[in-house]
Amino acid sequence: MNSGGRVLIVEVVLPDGDIPRLGKLTDMVVLVFPGGQEHTRAEYNTLLNKAGFRMRGLYPTASPISIVEIMQN
Repeated sequence: MNSGGRVLIVEVVLPDGDIPRLGKLTDMVVLVFPGGQEHTRAEYNTLLNKAGFRMRGLYPTASPISIVEIMQN
C-alpha cells in the first residue's frame, strides 16, 4: 500500500453490549457454518492494530452493513 493509501472494508460491525441487531444473528450463522466471526468496533481496532493498520472511520449505512476505512499506522 502506498503512503497515505486507504482500504475500505464493507462488513457487518456489531454494536457493543446486548443491543439486538440482525448482525448478531448472522454472527451465529457465520460461526456455526463457515467458521468466521463478525466483530465490534473495538475488535476491529485490535485486529487492525496487530496488522499495522488503524481505523480512520466507521460509516454505518441504512442496512446492517458498515464501511470501515483503514490506513497504515
